[in-house]
Amino acid sequence: MGTIRIIGLGAGDINQLPLGVYRTLTSGKYRIFTRTMDHPVIASLRQEGVSFVGLDDVYERFDSFEDVYRTITEELLRASKTEEIYYTVPGHPMVAERTVQLLLEQTEREVVVEGGQSFLDDTFKALRIDPIDGLQLLDATGFEREDLTYRQHTLFCQVYDTMIASEVKLTLLEDLPEDYPVTIVTAAGSADEHIETVALEELDRKVQLNNLTSVYVPKASAGTLSHQFQELRHVIRRLRGPGGCPWDQKQTHASLKKYLIEEAYEVIEAIDAEDDEHLADELGDVLLQVMLHSQIGEDAGYFSIDDVIQSVTEKMVRRHPHVFGDEEVDSAEDVNRNWEAIKQEEKHTSDRESLLDGVLKHSPALLQAIDLQKKASKVGFDWNSKSAVLDKMKEEWEEYTSAPSKREQEKELGDFLFTVANLARHDGIDAELVLQETNRKFRRRFTFLEEESERSGQRLEDMSLEGLEEWWMKAKEKERIDK
Repeated sequence: MGTIRIIGLGAGDINQLPLGVYRTLTSGKYRIFTRTMDHPVIASLRQEGVSFVGLDDVYERFDSFEDVYRTITEELLRASKTEEIYYTVPGHPMVAERTVQLLLEQTEREVVVEGGQSFLDDTFKALRIDPIDGLQLLDATGFEREDLTYRQHTLFCQVYDTMIASEVKLTLLEDLPEDYPVTIVTAAGSADEHIETVALEELDRKVQLNNLTSVYVPKASAGTLSHQFQELRHVIRRLRGPGGCPWDQKQTHASLKKYLIEEAYEVIEAIDAEDDEHLADELGDVLLQVMLHSQIGEDAGYFSIDDVIQSVTEKMVRRHPHVFGDEEVDSAEDVNRNWEAIKQEEKHTSDRESLLDGVLKHSPALLQAIDLQKKASKVGFDWNSKSAVLDKMKEEWEEYTSAPSKREQEKELGDFLFTVANLARHDGIDAELVLQETNRKFRRRFTFLEEESERSGQRLEDMSLEGLEEWWMKAKEKERIDK
């Protein structure tokens, strides 16, 4: 059983190749496999009579780079079954070489890494940057936007053709402007070194690329990253911190309650108006409230936004076993049943004692009534038909109209409204939303009355009820026509 000895060819020409590596490759002792023949060192060594077994053809056989790298690894394992072999890669074997990592992970063969010069040192020199300021090194053939951190130097290696450069560009354009400067570095430190800075939008145009090409993205300024979560966190922390905003600094969880409620309702209005731009703005205002509460918690040493995110992330994973586990579901109804069952299981490990404890006591009364009824219905405490609910409504209305005192009227009216909410639930109607729609409808029509009053020069308070009713009917007719 043979050993696989891995040698790095460096990032430039043969003049950069260490003497020891040169002697090893020219010794003729073992067969030499190479990930790619497209390297200036190989071209020079072949002129000296050194033979290589190229693996470039593997790239043509697969669409996935991971499949390419695994196939190369398998071929090297087969070739080394009865003999020792050399395997050469561009640069240093331990820098941006997936096949090397796959070879090191397997246990069939002994693998020895025998040097090579990384492209990084010469690249830092060419760019005149110090990686101690923070460096993110990424494989351009396999990365996600979420991997990117623009607050430090970013270097993409293996940008060896226009397609890869285009993928890098399109991903960067999600966060950076089209004219953002990026630097293309090819064959750093060699006689063929080429450095060119272009606007991001030009990255895949009019630029010569090969397997010795890297792309450098300089650190971005804070203003460039205003759309990223960490920037928002930094802004909120600054507002609450020393030298920040006096208003933000004095806020508490209690003082912010009303703003959270207001912003939530403004989100609903934007949704009902089908105004996406306004919706994005209002959702930002809700997020602001979450961030302020989280920063207050962090300032007091109780919790931070990290705890908030961790809590909701773990909850979503826990309550979706059909996505993150082995549970199988056939419908949205199955999902809802699982969700409720998991919630009940969670409650058994919490401090709650009543089935109704999960209903928020400070939510709008109508919403609270519906939620209380839903909870009670889970244990069978509910009318079994719509007709029974209607009978109860009639009973409650009669008790209201015959109440002997103002206080009794209030109590009976509350019972009547509670039963109306139950009727909506039995009919599958969201009572809160339909009442909101009625409120909006009333607002529109009353605004029409005010506009008619201004046009006619009459004051609403001076008009008869019959006249107002006539305008009201005009408002209804206008709505019908507008639809």
